[in-house]
Amino acid sequence: MSPKHPARRWNFGEDRGAVSPFAAIIAVPLLFLGGFLAVDAFGVTRAHERTDGIATEAARAAAQAIDPARAVTGEGVVADPDAAASAARAYLNQGGARGTVTVSGDGRRITVRATGTYQGVFVPHTWTVHASSSATLLHGTTRPVKD
Repeated sequence: MSPKHPARRWNFGEDRGAVSPFAAIIAVPLLFLGGFLAVDAFGVTRAHERTDGIATEAARAAAQAIDPARAVTGEGVVADPDAAASAARAYLNQGGARGTVTVSGDGRRITVRATGTYQGVFVPHTWTVHASSSATLLHGTTRPVKD
C-alpha cells in the first residue's frame, strides 16, 4: 500500500532565506532601543524596591525608640515621638532617601513615607518614587496586650 502522494523530503542544505533590507536595517536599532528602555524601566523598579525597603527599616528603627519612663513604670509600651522621628529620619538620611515620619497620638503606630529618585541611564530623566511603611508597637508574651 503506497500513498498517493509520496512524503516530501526536506533538504535543509538547500534551504535559502531572505531578509528584506528594511527589516535588516530597522531590526538592530529597535533591539537596542528596547534594551536601553528596559535598563531604565528595571532601574525605576529597583529604585522603588529600595525606597520601600528604606521606609520599612526606618519604621522599624523608629519603633525601637520607646518611651522608657512609661515602659519601666508599666504604663505601656509606646514610642517617644521625638526619639522615634529622629531615629527614622536618621535611617532615611543614611539610606539616601527623603521622607516624613508620623507618630500616632497614642504612640503605638509610626508611619514613614519615603521618597527616592532614579536618574535614567539612557533616558535623560529623573524619576521620583514613593513608598510608605508603618510599624505598630505591640507587647505581650503569647498575644499582644492592649493597655
